[in-house]
Amino acid sequence: MNTRVYKLLFLMALLLGACTSQPAPATPSPPPPTATPDPPTVTPNGPDYWPTEGWRTSTPEEQGVDSEKLAALMDYLLSQSSFRIHSLLIIRNGYVITDAYFYPYEPYMLHDLASATKSFTSSLIGIAIEQGYIESVAQTVLEFFPERTVANLDANKEAMTLEDLLTMRSGLRCPGEAATREMMASPDWTQFALDQPLDTEPGGLYKYCGLNSHLLSAIVQETTGMSALAFGVQKLFGPLGVTNVTWPSDPQGNNWGWGDMKLAPHDMAKLGFLFFNDGQWDGQQVVSAEWVEAATSGASYGYQWWLKPSGIYYATGVGGQEIWVLPDQKMVVVMTGSSGGGGTGAWGDLLMESRILPLAESTASLPPNPDGVAALASRTQQAVASPQPEPMPPLPEIAQQVKGKTILLDPNQVGLQFISLNFPEEAEAVVRLSFSDGNQVEWPVGLDNVYRFTPFEYGLSMGLKGWWESENVFVVQRDVIGGYERERLTTTFEEDQITVEIQNLTAGGGGSVTLVGQLEE
Repeated sequence: MNTRVYKLLFLMALLLGACTSQPAPATPSPPPPTATPDPPTVTPNGPDYWPTEGWRTSTPEEQGVDSEKLAALMDYLLSQSSFRIHSLLIIRNGYVITDAYFYPYEPYMLHDLASATKSFTSSLIGIAIEQGYIESVAQTVLEFFPERTVANLDANKEAMTLEDLLTMRSGLRCPGEAATREMMASPDWTQFALDQPLDTEPGGLYKYCGLNSHLLSAIVQETTGMSALAFGVQKLFGPLGVTNVTWPSDPQGNNWGWGDMKLAPHDMAKLGFLFFNDGQWDGQQVVSAEWVEAATSGASYGYQWWLKPSGIYYATGVGGQEIWVLPDQKMVVVMTGSSGGGGTGAWGDLLMESRILPLAESTASLPPNPDGVAALASRTQQAVASPQPEPMPPLPEIAQQVKGKTILLDPNQVGLQFISLNFPEEAEAVVRLSFSDGNQVEWPVGLDNVYRFTPFEYGLSMGLKGWWESENVFVVQRDVIGGYERERLTTTFEEDQITVEIQNLTAGGGGSVTLVGQLEE
């Protein structure tokens, strides 16, 4: 359920570097003050401190949670091979009781939020309404773009409102991921979204669609004169003490309203804590309480938030980028990863319902449990610890035969022309890829079960490791560190040809493509 999961061929081109990427803008300085007043000062009503400068920690027992049960949860996560969790942050009563990162992730690292970004985008709309830039959610969408000529114009499109975008009930034609991919290939993404015909009447049928969310970002820019990121720095991130955030933008400077904002988990949690406190933060009403109520009300989907009948609500994105707000349990939970489908909560049934919710049974403090606290700390250290290099078996004979030589591939849809393998060190390989557009990439690959790292787009990095699956099959696995994309290249050497299978392991993506080639004489 995330509009960042493109069809296989586009994903391969993007991840393999076959197409150029627009660098993420640096976090902007706050723009000059406008005539609109800042949020009014209010009397704080809730926590005994605000985590603007950082979260305070507590033993689980002080917050009514059994540390031994948290240690058992960590044992479960450490034992899993069927999914990949990158971080787990549990906050109760405003205090961090679990802050776990799984190698190679660390607390300071930014993580791609995927579609969890949508909850930030909608919050900026709420702030823009409170600040007077937008009148109300009842305004029609086309009111915000008076200078544009819109295709497929009819009475239904003229009646489409801001609330229809927020609730994914715009009626815009949106054939799944294809719509986002086509939008991104167009010269003007806002125009593309506005030009789409309507399949249903606005306000009727729910249909999850990233075009709606991108139009929200464009509306923020149209009404405030600032990009959504710049407006957020001034009105949302600034008050919350968030200083490190990136968010890619389209050719017109509109940030991607549907996804790919990058934040560290501690800063992700601040949005959840803001909503938990009815939009109030350290003496300011950053988001109105009325907006928080409206955004988190409904059957299953509010204003770009997913809802549970129990009153729990959450932001979620493909791979398991999630911010859970549990009002009755007085908890905020953040998880990141590269597993799960997103949309209905990638970790919802797997972790939240069965393993985290039961932790909040007690509303009072529990007796101290030093042994349980020590066990939890031990598991947390174990999670983040770098793996020890594994002993290397001798390279197979085929490795010596292909070392440094070029594998010439038949023409293919990925645009990959050449591959070459080298083995400069006993425990490391180097994979070089050449594309039809002249682009070349070189990857260091760990052969000792330890990642080798190389830069990736938007300030992230890639971790690569490989192994010989058999005497003639070499496998390279690539994980985007701080993202959810995963990929595996399997090269099979046969007498008459060489095949390269590229598998998309990204959650919700799936699929593969097989290329054929020969060793160049």
